[in-house]
Amino acid sequence: MKPIIQFDDFEKLDLRVGKVVSAIMPEWSEKLIEYKVDFGPEIGEKTILSGIRAWYKPEDLIGKSFVFIINLAERQMGKSISQGMMLMAVEEEKPFLFDVDKSVKIGTVVR
Repeated sequence: MKPIIQFDDFEKLDLRVGKVVSAIMPEWSEKLIEYKVDFGPEIGEKTILSGIRAWYKPEDLIGKSFVFIINLAERQMGKSISQGMMLMAVEEEKPFLFDVDKSVKIGTVVR
């Protein structure tokens, strides 16, 4: 278990529902999938990279909504920059995606 944090620390995270509008497997990586995520008119699109290529293909993501942390500092990943992170469950190194019901609007805050 990680250290206990205060509620104020949790509130610093901006968790939002975003819809994957496109995804590719960059030629320069064997591990990453790079995808564009729409968070609605307030935030717009962000580029996210995840090391999930061993388990998922771009078509597994496109058109689906997931929960993302959108206020992480940008991070260089290979030749691209990731502007957030998708939340996933990880069991024995395998990531499991959390689809969000299609009735939830993109950009919705998650608490």
